Amino acid sequence: MQDFIIVGAGIVGLSTAYKLHKAYPELDILVLDKESHVAAHQTGNNSGVVHSGIYYEPDSYKARNCVDGRHQLEGFCKQYDVAYEQCGKVIVATEEEEIPRLKKIYERGLVNLPEEIRMIDRQELRKIEPFCEGVQAIHVPCSGIVDFAGMCRKLEELLREGGVEFGFDQPVRDIEHDGNDLVVSTDTDQFVTRYLVNCAGLYCDHIAQMAGYHPEIQIVPFRGEYYQLTPEAEHRVRGLIYPLPNPAFPFLGVHFTKMAVGGVECGPNAVFAFKREGYDRLSFDLEETIETVNFPGFWRLAGEHWRMGLDEYYRSFSKKAFVRNLQQLIPSIDASDLEEAPSGVRAMALTPDGEIVDDFNFVTSRNEIHILNAPSPAATAGLAIGDEIVKKAKQEFNL
Repeated sequence: MQDFIIVGAGIVGLSTAYKLHKAYPELDILVLDKESHVAAHQTGNNSGVVHSGIYYEPDSYKARNCVDGRHQLEGFCKQYDVAYEQCGKVIVATEEEEIPRLKKIYERGLVNLPEEIRMIDRQELRKIEPFCEGVQAIHVPCSGIVDFAGMCRKLEELLREGGVEFGFDQPVRDIEHDGNDLVVSTDTDQFVTRYLVNCAGLYCDHIAQMAGYHPEIQIVPFRGEYYQLTPEAEHRVRGLIYPLPNPAFPFLGVHFTKMAVGGVECGPNAVFAFKREGYDRLSFDLEETIETVNFPGFWRLAGEHWRMGLDEYYRSFSKKAFVRNLQQLIPSIDASDLEEAPSGVRAMALTPDGEIVDDFNFVTSRNEIHILNAPSPAATAGLAIGDEIVKKAKQEFNL
């Protein structure tokens, strides 16, 4: 018998367990995951960027939790010696007509960020990133990089020391209500719990359905494909170099990312994945593909963004096209500077109308909390999201 079962051992699930345990150390908490270790999917396959919070709608969950979560993350990494560096970021306008959009992002940043950010010209940009070319940029000194997988391993260690239990290789297959409790069934075991928190990421909508909640939104997977700079080319990037994001598309564009564990990633592009954990171009799952193509929201999104989608697929199979995008930021980059790097998969939540669910999405019931959308910057915001879930649990469950 558990007080809480948390489904998912990524950064959000572990942060939730960590904050619950700190708030209620007497509670029995079990973390279940279908893999054999923590951070096996979205958390362990992202670029490790510590986001500032500059982009997000003021007073949204994203804006509040990103800034709060970033401060908590910095303190956690310093306290527990997790690889972290506040290397800073530049958001670059490469053409004059982009400057009004850049200024809008800057104005939003002034609302969202307590730290100093500033508009810089071409000369200042070259001082910060000597190989980067642009007409104007925003310098965001508080952005950084971190080893999210290492942070998750430290969270697991701390949780185990505090008596929190883990069940790995335990894919959840069914959730039933038994009076006031829930019975969670896996391939090999059954667990009884008073409360459940769904932090299942790419499969959060499936877990919600097992529990009897049928969300309107559905997860559609998009694969982010990366290259990395060769060791000889890494000196051309000192921190984080981002293009101006397209306001009509939910991704931040191909960018350069210095990594906390070494190396420099370039990317990602974003293509539909024919499998929720489809990290390879040839990854395919028939049942999951049918589920997606039967969802009207997917076709409405595709209909609206088909030109951009074709561009992303073209870049997926054309290294030359990928290089052209990178050269908009660093003109001296060429194909010989790039090596293939591992991909990641993002869980994009869509409504039946094809609208992208832009903010974090929490749904509560009598004894469940489902996190049905936790896209970037969820890793940065993880500890703050944990606080948010503790607050909701206290209110909804009368803890």
